[in-house]
Amino acid sequence: MDVKTDVLIIGSGIAALQAARLLGQQFHIQIVTKSSVYMSSSYRAQGGIAAVTNREDQTSIHITDTLIAGVHHHEKQHVETLIEDGSKIMQQFISDGLPIDRQPSGEPSLGLEGAHSQQRIIHAGGDRTGKIFIDYLLKQLPPNVVINSYEMAYELLLNTNGACIGVLTKDQHDTKRYFAHHVILATGGAGALYSCTSNYETNTGDGIALAYRAGAAISDMEFMQFHPSLLWCNGEAKGLVSEAVRGAGGVFVDEERQPIMKGIHPQLDLAPRHITAHTLFTKRAAGQETYIDISSIQYFEKKFPTITKLCRENGVDPENGLIPVAPGSHFLMGGIVADDTGKTSIPNLYAVGEVACTGVHGANRLASNSLLEGITFGQKMAESILNAGCTQKNFIIAIRDCTLPLPSLLTKETLQQLMMQTLGIVRNPTDMQQFVQRLPTLQILQHVNLKGLYQQELELYMMHVVATIMAHAAITRTESRGAHIRSDKPNNDEQWQQRWIIFENGRTKVRNTLYEHHQTRGNAEAIF
Repeated sequence: MDVKTDVLIIGSGIAALQAARLLGQQFHIQIVTKSSVYMSSSYRAQGGIAAVTNREDQTSIHITDTLIAGVHHHEKQHVETLIEDGSKIMQQFISDGLPIDRQPSGEPSLGLEGAHSQQRIIHAGGDRTGKIFIDYLLKQLPPNVVINSYEMAYELLLNTNGACIGVLTKDQHDTKRYFAHHVILATGGAGALYSCTSNYETNTGDGIALAYRAGAAISDMEFMQFHPSLLWCNGEAKGLVSEAVRGAGGVFVDEERQPIMKGIHPQLDLAPRHITAHTLFTKRAAGQETYIDISSIQYFEKKFPTITKLCRENGVDPENGLIPVAPGSHFLMGGIVADDTGKTSIPNLYAVGEVACTGVHGANRLASNSLLEGITFGQKMAESILNAGCTQKNFIIAIRDCTLPLPSLLTKETLQQLMMQTLGIVRNPTDMQQFVQRLPTLQILQHVNLKGLYQQELELYMMHVVATIMAHAAITRTESRGAHIRSDKPNNDEQWQQRWIIFENGRTKVRNTLYEHHQTRGNAEAIF
């Protein structure tokens, strides 16, 4: 079955819906989502949106906080765009009636989260910010936006000029071909490659694998953020316990209720996530259990209804004052190299949200900057596409060299366990090299014929593509920086400052800029 449209959006989180809301005012839009619109990381986001909305705060301070948290591994111009434009866009949403939490005076109720120096986190419904924002955007979608649920995109279609013109999708039974003038990847991250994660099980990095197969540039894949506080019960992660809990007074403690972060970092329990996660990991590796002490937080259930419900569903009574927690994969800073309007290295292919690598998060994302990224770059991308119009005339599909059979793959459970063991919070070169030996090469994976595979097989294949890229990136960056921590190289190395590892067209390079058109000739080093 063929479907023709103006703009095709793959994914249904906040970036996708923000773009669809604006693009749908002029164009016909098809949204393809792997599961339900209510199963995105955006929808389950608890923490809120970081944005400067009052006079006591400044965008320059928010920019500084972002750069410090990300260890200055940024495209600074894009950070400035995110914070400055994002502040205006968020204030417009509030003016238009987004139902945010407010103080008795009517002013927005602003929270504090990790590595922020000011109270600037906007919440809605306590810890239901993502749900309320997604519901708000869904109600604003124009009638010419069509949502296709439970379809998995598995192959981008390029024309004979190398531009993206569509995608192949598969549901449980049938295959569809979508053709569009503009194709947007907004598929989210890859946290579900790990056995312990805050993500839905569907967040397997499909968009990154799609783009890599098509020849798009991928970068920063060594930087997976681990959130320090996932609810931990019976040896499993059960869901996220928002950083806002610590912003409200929660404290990381051990079994004896002794503070864990004391003497580790000046911001204590609100230190950057790579520091808190690493500290809890070290405690747990030594055989100690870790908790958040919430006994000082008044009206906890009212402030955090989602977390309260999650705890009680898993046999944890918040009234006891302790919530058992452990670190788990949360947010991928890397992804498809894109600019602040979503443009990738493939014409008419865009990436936005967590699937994109725009240089705004550096080596460790600042808390609650992710929803801000979705609404800000989603809008900038939509404005760029509206300005460009729908002018593609060549819809002749190019024949690609994808003839290899599917290689032997690890089971999903084995892959997830190995990712946690080898590419978890602390990495070492021996384990990473051994892991790579168990994975197919990128050269083989890029040329596999996917025709006739079932959804589960396609997903497992995509997971292996992303895992292989992540492993090679982590091996290549011989230092520790932000969320990438190596036991053999525990410190930052100045030689790696402002250096990006790029995967594109079967080759791996290290560049001194995220974008090739900025690259000084002769300053790129080929790795493979």
